[in-house]
Amino acid sequence: MRYLLPVLLTSLLAAQEPDLRAVQITGGINAPTDIQNAGDGSGRLFIVEQGGLIRILRNGALLSQSFLDIRSRTRGGGERGLLGLAFPPGFSQKQRFYVNYTDLNGDTVIAMYRVSSNPDLADAASETILLQIRQPFANHNGGQLRFGPDGYLYVGMGDGGSAGDPQGHGQNLSSLLGKMLRIDVESEPGRYRVPPDNPSFDAPGARPEIWARGLRNPWRFSFDRANGDLYIGDVGQNSWEEISYSAAPIRGGQNYGWNVMEGLVCFRSGCNMSGLVLPIAVYPTAGEDCSVTGGFVYRGNLSPGLRGAYIYGDYCSGRIRTLRREGERWTGGVALRIGGGLTTFGEDEAGEIYVASGSNILRIEGSRTPRLVAAGVVNAATFAPGLTAGSLATIFAAGLSDSAGIISAPSLPLPSTFSGVSITVNGVAAPIHSLANVNGSEQVNFQVPFEAAGRTTVTIAVSRAGAPSASVDVPLLNVQPGVFTQVVHNADFTLVTPERPLTPNEFAFAYAVGLGRVSNPPRTGTPAPVSPPSLSQEDVRVTLAGLPCDVQFAGLAPNFAGVYQVNFRVPPNAPSGAQDLIISAGGSSSPPLKTSVR
Repeated sequence: MRYLLPVLLTSLLAAQEPDLRAVQITGGINAPTDIQNAGDGSGRLFIVEQGGLIRILRNGALLSQSFLDIRSRTRGGGERGLLGLAFPPGFSQKQRFYVNYTDLNGDTVIAMYRVSSNPDLADAASETILLQIRQPFANHNGGQLRFGPDGYLYVGMGDGGSAGDPQGHGQNLSSLLGKMLRIDVESEPGRYRVPPDNPSFDAPGARPEIWARGLRNPWRFSFDRANGDLYIGDVGQNSWEEISYSAAPIRGGQNYGWNVMEGLVCFRSGCNMSGLVLPIAVYPTAGEDCSVTGGFVYRGNLSPGLRGAYIYGDYCSGRIRTLRREGERWTGGVALRIGGGLTTFGEDEAGEIYVASGSNILRIEGSRTPRLVAAGVVNAATFAPGLTAGSLATIFAAGLSDSAGIISAPSLPLPSTFSGVSITVNGVAAPIHSLANVNGSEQVNFQVPFEAAGRTTVTIAVSRAGAPSASVDVPLLNVQPGVFTQVVHNADFTLVTPERPLTPNEFAFAYAVGLGRVSNPPRTGTPAPVSPPSLSQEDVRVTLAGLPCDVQFAGLAPNFAGVYQVNFRVPPNAPSGAQDLIISAGGSSSPPLKTSVR
C-alpha cells in the first residue's frame, strides 16, 4: 500500500462538509465517557457516566433506571472512573457485556457482567474480573473497549501518566501500558485467552496481549464498520494532537510512535522514525484546542453525503473535524463547533453518529445530497483522474447507494437514470452501467457521451432522487489507456489464470477503456456493432513482457457499451511466469497488468 500523505488540520472551516450540524437528542448526563449500542435490534443507546453508571436512551427518552451501577467500585474524576463499555457480537443471545474502569486504587479493571431477567437492567453482582493493570499515575488510563471485526476485544491503554512517559511504557513490550491490547474473551466466558496470531505471542519478554504499541493516551478508537479500518485519537503532550490509522486487514505489530515522536515531529531529540506508523492527521495543541477525542467513520443513511467521513473533535474547543481519504491524500478540517467538554462519540445500530458535549448527547447530521469531488471522477480500469469520450468511466462519491453490493443495468441500451441515480456531462445525461457499495466505497460506472469529444474539460454532476451534487470540472483526454483485469483465451473464451496461463503463439484478448476515437461509433449507451465493427482510429499496440504482440483487432467490444477489446497474439518467445501486459494508444500507455504465461 502506498503511503497516504497526512494532513495538517487548522481551525479553518472545511468547505467539503458545509452542512455539518449537531442536533440535541437528550441532556442531563453526568460526565459521559462512552456511547454504545448493543447490536441487538433494540435501538437502545447505552451512555456511560464516569461516576459509575450506565444509562439507557431508548426512542429519544432517557430511562430513569440505570442499566448498571458500580459507583461503589470506582471513583470518577479527572481521568479515572468508568471509562468504557463493549457488547460482544451476538449479545442478544449471550446477554453479557464488558466494561473498563479504574478501581478505588486507581488501577485499570476489565470486567464482564451479565444482564438480569430485565433486559434494561444488568446484574451488578455478576462481575467477573478478567484483567487488572496497575496504573502508576492518575492520568492516561485510556479506557476504550471495542470488539474488532475479528470478534476479539481490543483495549486502548494509555502510557500510565505523569508527563512525557517517564517510565518508558509506550515502547516497552513488557508493559501493557501505552498499547493496544487484543484478547479473546468470548471463547471461554469469564476468562480471557491470547489469540495466537498476536504479534508478540511468542516474543521473549513481551506481553502476549499486545497488539500495537507507541500510544500516549488513546481517547476513543473505532473500526470502520464498512471495511474494518482502525482509527485512533491519541492525545498529545504539549504540541500536537493526532489521528492514527491502520488499513484493514490489520496484522498487528504497529508502532504508533510515542514517546519517540509526538505527531509528526520528534519528541526525543534526533529520533529514528523508521518502522513507525505516522499519523494521518495532526493539529496543534494551541489556543482553545487541548485534547483530541476520536470518533467514527459515518456510515448511516440519514446524511448520505456525509458517508465516508471520519468525524472526531477536541475536548476543550468543541471543534468537530472531519477527515476523508481522497486519492493519495487525506483532506479535512474543522467543519462544526459545539460547546466544550466534548468527551466521546458513539454510533447507533444504523450507523448514525452521536457526540457527548457537557451533559448533552447530540446527533451529527450532514448533507442529504451526494458528495462529489473532481479526484473521484476516474478511468474505470486504472482509477486515474480524467475521462475519455465514449469510454466507460467511474465516479466515486458519497451518497450513491445505501445498501452494500453491486447492481447492474439489466439490459442495453443503458439507462440514463438507474436506481434513482443520474449523471450529467456538460448537461448531457450519461448512461449508467452499474452502482456499487463495497467495503464502504460507493461508485457508479457510466459511459462518457461521445458528444463530449473535442473539449479539454467537462463539467460533471451526479444526482440522487433528483437532488444534485455540486458540479466539478474534470479533464477530458483524447486517450487514457487502461486494462481491466480479465485477459481471455480467444480459443475458448475462458479467463487466463495461473492454472490456465497464456501459451506462446496463441491469440487472446483483453478488455480496456480509454483507447480513443473509433470508426462507426454507436449511439451513446447502445451496444457496439458486430458488423461493421467500431475500429480504433488510434495507433493501438500491445506488449507482453516487453515484447511486441501482433494486434488482430482493436476497437469497441461488440455488444458492449463503452468498453474496448484488443485481440493480440502471444509472442513465440514470451518468457513464462507473471508478465506485464501493456496496451498503448496514441502514444499513451496503460499501467502494466500482470498476466500468466506458460
